[in-house]
Amino acid sequence: MLRFVKRRSKKAGLAPGTLMHVGEKKVEKVRIRLIDYDEKQLQEREIETIEECFPFKDKPTVSWINIDGLHDIDVIEKIGGCFAIHSLTLEDIVNTGQRPKVEDFDNYVYIVLRMLAYDEKEGHIRAEQVSFVLGPNLLISFQEQVGDVFSGVRERLGKGKGRIRKAGADYLAYALLDAVVDQYFIILETFSEKLESTEEELLGAYTQQTLEAIHTMKREMIFFKKQVWPLREVLGGLVRGEVSLISQATGMYLRDVYDHTIQVIDTIESLRDILSGMLDIYLSTVSNKMNEVMKVLTIMATIFIPLTFIAGVYGMNFKYMPELEWHWGYFGAWSVMVGVGVLMVFYFKRKTWL
Repeated sequence: MLRFVKRRSKKAGLAPGTLMHVGEKKVEKVRIRLIDYDEKQLQEREIETIEECFPFKDKPTVSWINIDGLHDIDVIEKIGGCFAIHSLTLEDIVNTGQRPKVEDFDNYVYIVLRMLAYDEKEGHIRAEQVSFVLGPNLLISFQEQVGDVFSGVRERLGKGKGRIRKAGADYLAYALLDAVVDQYFIILETFSEKLESTEEELLGAYTQQTLEAIHTMKREMIFFKKQVWPLREVLGGLVRGEVSLISQATGMYLRDVYDHTIQVIDTIESLRDILSGMLDIYLSTVSNKMNEVMKVLTIMATIFIPLTFIAGVYGMNFKYMPELEWHWGYFGAWSVMVGVGVLMVFYFKRKTWL
């Protein structure tokens, strides 16, 4: 349940803007990485102290500062003080249970969303909060841990491919959002493959593990939708031009990301419907199998009811029962019982009950 709800009880009663990390500490030490570039040059390096980033505040080049680790409040406060980030934004950054949203401030735009990855070993989706603070020539990204889906963006920056080095920080923000949404498609492909194999198993020799697999995938789809659904509102606001720092040229590219997000949500809904149908098929198959067993047992019991009656009558051992002294009584009783059984089987077959 902690994947759906973050524990926020320790923040209860604190003043708005109070910085307190809510979530799991996923790295021991905060890692800071800087990429500063323009069309002609690029420098990339790891930063030892947050103060080394401060000179890039007013540079005309585009600066991307990536921070891995949100538990060090001192680092968050220093970078917020240098780049004039509102205390409520800083509070949202360190609170890892945020719903995807976009907020437009005077000097920057704050965007928060969920970066997802499928854990093959654990068999579930891992979610990580990613926050972007977008300025005129600056993008600061905050992640919970080392490792992300931005390697393709870094490669394009390093090689100068496309228009990313020629555009501003808003285009860089678009490229990162696009990388996050593209990762959603990879997760959907993985789930589609698992769903196909489970469906084949369901139509064949299914087991209790089949039901568990269906329930697991259904739960993961609910979790997936919860992480992705609010993103359509975020991108919708960016596409409609409600954010001042997003240029019209970049807005055209954001429409493509918005379309991809709608496609992801539609696919999630389709997979959820298929999983619901598979669960119904499983329950119907189990019910039909049980009905077949009960049908066989009922027919057997019905056949033996008159035979038990005949055996009960001739098992009373009254002294003056006429058939008890009959020489062929035993064989006669057997003949009657076999005849009754055969007639009942023949009747059941005519009624297609057998």
